[in-house]
Amino acid sequence: MVSKIYTRTGDDGTTSLADGGRVAKCAPRIEAYGTIDEANAFVGAARAFADDARLDAILAFLQHRLYNCSTNVACSATANSPVSISDDDIAFLERAIDELEERTGPIRGFVLPGGGRAGALLHVARTACRRAERRLFALSEFEPVDANVLKFVNRASDLLFAAARCSNRDDGPGDVLWDKDAPFPS
Repeated sequence: MVSKIYTRTGDDGTTSLADGGRVAKCAPRIEAYGTIDEANAFVGAARAFADDARLDAILAFLQHRLYNCSTNVACSATANSPVSISDDDIAFLERAIDELEERTGPIRGFVLPGGGRAGALLHVARTACRRAERRLFALSEFEPVDANVLKFVNRASDLLFAAARCSNRDDGPGDVLWDKDAPFPS
């Protein structure tokens, strides 16, 4: 257990991986799990404004599994991660997406990010999650990345889109659709 928040070991521009190895703070692996952490933080911020108990439970599950993804990626390519993402984790996200889409109905056009507080933050979490996915695929060009982590992060961004729509339906303006000919404000 770490007794202090600061260790001074990163002052040289390196950081520890979960398996004890050290790499540059700008290494692709650090970028990948750091971006997952960023997405997770936005999910947490959105949960502070979400009033729907079922949506909150789904987002809580997502946060725990995103942490599992971070932990998995935080191990070097040669180490076995103590944490994995299962096929059941991915299947749960797919069921949750279906459940949320059933509540919101079909999409009638391109949805602009925004809406109520929770919905807007869920859209930000979605975009961070998409960036995490890009970072993971970039990392996979050079080092192995758990295939289920890749799948989970992909589904997580879909879930966050569905969650934002659901939140905005319940506590915001609903879907705000893109209008390529939006009028000038008066």
